[in-house]
Amino acid sequence: MLTAPAFIGGLPGGMEFAVILLLAVLLFGANKIPKLARSTGQAMGEFQKGREEVEQELQDIRDGDAPADTESETTTDSDNTDKTTTN
Repeated sequence: MLTAPAFIGGLPGGMEFAVILLLAVLLFGANKIPKLARSTGQAMGEFQKGREEVEQELQDIRDGDAPADTESETTTDSDNTDKTTTN
């Protein structure tokens, strides 16, 4: 009977996690790991913020509300048209 490694069926356990941590230390060095973790966390935060903004815009569109940027651009375009015709 064939058995799959433990980490394929679920999350890594104690020994698997220790091996992964050891490999990370060997590859990146102990000094770079906190910097790597910090930059990864910042990137995840930026991604989350962007995703929330997109979801909010989609929700506004579903509700029938026009985004604020679109309204201001429309006003600006009509103001420019009025100035052009008066000259």
